[in-house]
Amino acid sequence: MDRGGHSADPDHYSDTVPLRPVGMAPQPGASSSSSSSSRDAAPAGFRARPSRSARTASQDHEHEQQRLLDVDDHDEDEHDWGVDEAGPSRDAGGVDAAWAKSRGKGKASQHARTHSSALERIRSKYPANVVRNQKYNVASFLPLVLYEQFKFFFNLYFLLVALSQFIPALKIGFIATYIAPLAFVLCVTIGKEGYDDYTRFKRDVESNSAPYKLLVPASEAAGIIGRSGNSASRKRAFADLEQQGGRGSAMVTVPSSRLRVGDLVFLEKNQRVPADMVLLRTTGGDSEAPASTGEQARPEEQSIFVLDDDDEPDSARPSHERKDSMSKSAITAAREEDEEKVELGGSGTCFVRTDQLDGETDWKLRVAVDVTQQMSEDDLVQLGARASVFAGPPIKDIHTFLGNFTLHPDLDGPSAPITPAVGDLLDGAAEFSGSRPSQQVIALSQQPHVVPLTAENVLWANTVLAAGNAIGCVVYTGKETRAVMNTSHPETKVGLLDLEINRLSKILCAVTFALSVGLVALNGFRGEWWVYIFRFLILFSSIIPISLRVNLDMGKTVYARQIMSDEEIPGTIVRTSTLPEELGRIEYLLSDKTGTLTQNEMELKKLHMGTMSYSWDSMDEVATQLSIAIAEQFGAGARDGTKSPPPLQGGQALLATAGAVIGGRGRRDMSSRVKDVVLALALCHNVTPIKNDDGTVTYQASSPDEVAIVRWTESVGLALIARDRTSMSLRATDGTVLSFDILEVFPFTSESKRMGIVIRERMTGELMFYQKGADVVMARIVAQNDWLEEECGNMAREGLRTLVVARKRLTEQSYGAFERAYKAARIQVDNRNEAMNQAVAEHLEHQLELLGLTGVEDKLQEDVKTTLELLRNAGIKVWMLTGDKIETATCIAISSKLVARNQYVHQVAKLKTVEAAQDTIDFLRSKLDCCLVIDGESLQLCLDHYQTAFIELATQLSAVVACRCSPTQKADVAKIIRAYTKKRVCCIGDGGNDVSMIQAADVGIGIVGKEGKQASLAADFSINQFSYLTKLLVWHGRNSYKRSAKLAQFVIHRGLIISIIQAVFSAIFYFAPIALYQGWLMVGYATVYTMAPVFSLVLDRDVSEDLALLYPELYKELTMGRSLSAKTFTEWLMISIYQGGAIMILSLLLFENEFLNIVSISFTALVLNELIMVALEITTWHIYMFVSEIATLFFYCISIAFLPEFFDLNFVLTTRFLWKTVVIVAVSSFPLYILREVKARLSPPSYSKLGH
Repeated sequence: MDRGGHSADPDHYSDTVPLRPVGMAPQPGASSSSSSSSRDAAPAGFRARPSRSARTASQDHEHEQQRLLDVDDHDEDEHDWGVDEAGPSRDAGGVDAAWAKSRGKGKASQHARTHSSALERIRSKYPANVVRNQKYNVASFLPLVLYEQFKFFFNLYFLLVALSQFIPALKIGFIATYIAPLAFVLCVTIGKEGYDDYTRFKRDVESNSAPYKLLVPASEAAGIIGRSGNSASRKRAFADLEQQGGRGSAMVTVPSSRLRVGDLVFLEKNQRVPADMVLLRTTGGDSEAPASTGEQARPEEQSIFVLDDDDEPDSARPSHERKDSMSKSAITAAREEDEEKVELGGSGTCFVRTDQLDGETDWKLRVAVDVTQQMSEDDLVQLGARASVFAGPPIKDIHTFLGNFTLHPDLDGPSAPITPAVGDLLDGAAEFSGSRPSQQVIALSQQPHVVPLTAENVLWANTVLAAGNAIGCVVYTGKETRAVMNTSHPETKVGLLDLEINRLSKILCAVTFALSVGLVALNGFRGEWWVYIFRFLILFSSIIPISLRVNLDMGKTVYARQIMSDEEIPGTIVRTSTLPEELGRIEYLLSDKTGTLTQNEMELKKLHMGTMSYSWDSMDEVATQLSIAIAEQFGAGARDGTKSPPPLQGGQALLATAGAVIGGRGRRDMSSRVKDVVLALALCHNVTPIKNDDGTVTYQASSPDEVAIVRWTESVGLALIARDRTSMSLRATDGTVLSFDILEVFPFTSESKRMGIVIRERMTGELMFYQKGADVVMARIVAQNDWLEEECGNMAREGLRTLVVARKRLTEQSYGAFERAYKAARIQVDNRNEAMNQAVAEHLEHQLELLGLTGVEDKLQEDVKTTLELLRNAGIKVWMLTGDKIETATCIAISSKLVARNQYVHQVAKLKTVEAAQDTIDFLRSKLDCCLVIDGESLQLCLDHYQTAFIELATQLSAVVACRCSPTQKADVAKIIRAYTKKRVCCIGDGGNDVSMIQAADVGIGIVGKEGKQASLAADFSINQFSYLTKLLVWHGRNSYKRSAKLAQFVIHRGLIISIIQAVFSAIFYFAPIALYQGWLMVGYATVYTMAPVFSLVLDRDVSEDLALLYPELYKELTMGRSLSAKTFTEWLMISIYQGGAIMILSLLLFENEFLNIVSISFTALVLNELIMVALEITTWHIYMFVSEIATLFFYCISIAFLPEFFDLNFVLTTRFLWKTVVIVAVSSFPLYILREVKARLSPPSYSKLGH
């Protein structure tokens, strides 16, 4: 039997139905015959699922034909997955259905098993679950790499010149002179690209080969094992399977690439999620949940499985819906259960780390589907067509998921056993033993049970399961996963300097062509003039020196080495060595917030309660007042959980306020008010305590704000000790344990800007609605007050995140009315969220009692303020792009000094119409000195309809903050700024959600931090903290650009001057295309005679490091491109023409008897001239510069003796040769020195002023 094959034993077939995509319709035509009951054949402890009730053959046939039609018409953009009863096969044919005949009360079942062709046809619509980050394959590698190199005119020109030397009529000198440098560059580039892509390939293979456990029916496992793993692993797997007897469920290990839509995947702690999955079931890290062990699930962990509200008996309602109070024994038992739940972790929730997806380090809570949470693994694989999962089309939004889980009722005979998966037990029911309880089970209606699915029910690919184990159903694979859809493919980055050199090459080529045609024209186009033109082009090819590319690449390597060896920015890594000069041209810096500007460590700094205010240094008083209030209401017996005080009445209840009634209450004492606000903060959150292996407790929540507040409540004496989906327990400093039932939680969203919770205190049955949120929304929800607005402003000016805390007392009647309205809204298909929000607003969110205001500080990274100020002074405009909410981003912008003091902050949020976007743009035109804070939705609206106008205005603002940005939205902003401004854009981030933005920038910088290394690995440069950016840009970036600009122009000058000498020589000697310098002279000129001194310019610096950091305005000059511009190019062109003409003309004037003397005099003067020019260009001497000058001169003098074909030693060693050479060099270089000194005094550069 292979994977998807069927067991030969028909009795086993009922247990082999895994989750399958909906629409995988059963195929008619399977045979049916009598067989013994599979229930009788099943061994003890194994519960086979009964078949469905009998139907007529014609009805079933019509039903199956209609399902097949639905499959063919299924929209490929809409995913609809589920469980198919029609067979376990992935690739096997139809199966004999005789097993169902006896189980269906003697009537043959007409449900034929799924035929493999239909199953594979549907599943093949979805992409394979593979990761591919390679840029090339074996066939495309060489063509694409060569294309990337020769798409630049610079390299293409050199290639044509090199190829021309294979044509005899055009051959000028040694072929190696033209081919070797180009071949060297190409070999280095191809080798580097090949190594990088091979590294990516190995990472892909590792990811795609990662093993995952597949939950399948035992009868199907053998076929999968037969094609998976090595022989040893297969033998062990077969042994385990044989011991199990082929019944129930089995775990089969398969590589990640073989996972497909509909598979059930078992995940373990710290395992990466391989595909987008709906969470079906969770278990604790050390033990299984009761549902999987056959034990009775505790009442508080179960979901009441009722489809029709009218059929629900009152006795079946949860304990918090009954009006009678809990007994003392029940209270004690509930407390014990709270402690047990922390250990078991089987409450249907799990935590995932999403830092590689959304960049947030806080663990995210995920909730399993209630129905499947209560099922065992055997039950899950036996569901068949009773269950289906509907999922919408794949989208990029990681915060949104719309789907349904549908469980159809089991229509089998009344004698079928019921498991916790399809029923529920009353509180205090008898032990569940596998047989149907007589009166305690709630009957199912005949309608399917539909559970709405949201993003909290889904595990996205590339997240990591942080605690416990989980089982999920794959819904999106491969390129349809959220992680892949939010990752853009990196482009090959080319520095601006390289582009400028490429443009200069085109200009130089035009100059070369014009010079060649001019010389032929002056000769009257005689003879084979077209051949002469090509020969002149080759002779003058040194105008575009082939060594320029080699020098620049070597310079980049030196810059990278200097950056990585800088002890003041340890850990800095240059991953793209072709871009160091880009660091000196940055005009826009796009930065992430969390973990980049901030440490992502929150701390509550201030608590204000109207007439009382507590700062960080007075929190001890809060702890004292809290302990007094709790001690007044609890006796010693409550502290050990063995004795419960009688229900408190009126103002004695914990949740009550002494004599408090809104609108007419007396003055409360201080301790009671402190207790109220601290208790509200300790309850109104989504934090869950996680016990680590070493016994310590870690708080996990969706927001660091939440964790900071809970840590603060613990510090003042009220600690969170346990929490699951239905309950929460707090412990006071004196040991008192306070237990609460969680009835509803309303999580924070960017739209609502608030978070609420409805809780019931167990001892008193008191109901309370707590809510906290942003002041802009809470101000209209709380009762009238006279201090909230003023204090919020005060805290905001301190850079603190403000949260308004309020509460509302509920009665059984008011909560019941809300519950009915909320439940009705929750099952709506259309406008579900709007209806739920409306129910909350109508029944809960009005006239809340204002308790207090908190101020939380997100600690900034070290030296962030000074870094941002320095970058602004350097002319760099900073944008902050974050996925955080608008209030948080605004606070950080203020505290980090991204927003200048007293600068107006204009917030734009929730724009829905084009008209609103136009009004925003019109307003910004009159407020160009403001800081714009805009949310992702509004930003997208502006970019979709008014991209040019919006970017034109936004790029003029001193600072822009974009909130709630998706990863692709961040990348789009970077691309748009680059396209519109044509300026250099740098993006910096530390999380996986910043990768797309980093790759879209001209320069991407990743920070190695708490969120992992994904951003660092994808970036061009990697640093350890944000403050390193100062030295990286202002010092290393500035030096790299200025040095490369000077080096490029000097190398071009070196080629121009020898070409001018050649042109003058040819013009004098009848325009003959004959080379003046041949052989070793041409090779040596560009290498051993001038290369070392010229290359030493990469060590030059115009100012010291301290001055560069002290006066960042020097950096601003570089953004104008003055170091390499048309003006500087023209200056060097004129210098080359003057010096080349002077050397050649003077050499001819001083010509003696032999032609050999012209070569020796002019070439010696040329080499000495270049050494002097290098010395004149150096601003700060380095020991290597001095050594290179002396060593080069010495080597040239020695080499003369070994080149008799070019130098007449009898003439070279005479004084005539010496004085003639000195005169020529003096005429060619001294006037330039005089002009430079005069210019420096009349119009000194900025750096020279600082130097003095």
